[in-house]
Amino acid sequence: MTSDNEIIRRSWDNPAVFAEMYDRHATSVYRYAARRAGVDAADDIMAETFLVAFERRNRFDSAFESALPWLLGIATVLIRKHRGSEARFLRAVVASGPPATVVENHDDRLDADLSVRALAGAIRKLPARDRDALLLYAWGDLDYEGVALALNIPVGTVRSRLNRARRVLRLSAGITPAQEVDRGRTSTAPSIR
Repeated sequence: MTSDNEIIRRSWDNPAVFAEMYDRHATSVYRYAARRAGVDAADDIMAETFLVAFERRNRFDSAFESALPWLLGIATVLIRKHRGSEARFLRAVVASGPPATVVENHDDRLDADLSVRALAGAIRKLPARDRDALLLYAWGDLDYEGVALALNIPVGTVRSRLNRARRVLRLSAGITPAQEVDRGRTSTAPSIR
């Protein structure tokens, strides 16, 4: 399978090749945008993300095989421009309350839905830089190194921002650090001792 950096490199000479990037990552970019700004804004943000990426494809750092962190970084900047959409979306999530029906054996998706609704107000109040790092990690499915690449910041800064965001969200949810669930996503960045 061809790596993203190779596709981008080939698109310099043959721009139509860039469509492969869309085929690979459009769904992930759309989901991330929909979670952050709502379905109404997601299509526009996704389309604009790929337009910006195409126009800036010669600036992609080919040292990285995957372009997803780069694309989600572009989407994050565009979402900031749509900040009103994101704020309205989070207010609507808070106002919607719990789902109408809750089944006995609910799955992780329902748990996540309830958690987001309960924490949407706290997420909305986070400083933008902490919210961006948190949502790239949680909804963009990036590890620490991916978040660092998306936001063009050091991995240590990602750790600090996520730590602050987690502390605020734990307080908001009324849980202790020991009760926090590790979803198993680890960073490939070297640990500092």
